[in-house]
Amino acid sequence: MSNIKVSGTLIWYYFVCKREVWLMAHKITPFQDNPFLEIGRILHSEVYYREKKEIELERMKFDILKKRVGNLVIAEIKKSSRFLKAAEMQVCFYLYNLKKKKIRAKGEILIPKEKKKIKVILNKEKIKELKNAISEIIKIIKMEKPPMVNKIKYCKNCAYREFCFA
Repeated sequence: MSNIKVSGTLIWYYFVCKREVWLMAHKITPFQDNPFLEIGRILHSEVYYREKKEIELERMKFDILKKRVGNLVIAEIKKSSRFLKAAEMQVCFYLYNLKKKKIRAKGEILIPKEKKKIKVILNKEKIKELKNAISEIIKIIKMEKPPMVNKIKYCKNCAYREFCFA
């Protein structure tokens, strides 16, 4: 695990569940028949079908990449606003990495079911929070075992539920 690369997905998981960070980083795949994963897959394939989707650049995979009036816009599609903080930090991670490459972009979170489009602004506070999260993610990944289950309200729908509670 030398040369650890933090991805946007790990940023998202960090703000939802630290245990999921460890599991994902150690290539432990969540239960693929989980209905909530299936809903996410359908959502990604069915909505915003006219946009360029799933653009990959290094450790980043944008749900949508579009150009609007001279601006590059990256967007994440989410099924609900339940994990808004996690989604915001994931988009900030992308904006921050693009900024380091001298690429100016704007960010959005799209929640089609709720008909919401939320602008994401990368500022000094978000960069500081992001750097702290990246540092913490690296510590979590280096742990010998995953962090203990934090019996939060999100566990009941989690695709790792059987792994954590078996």
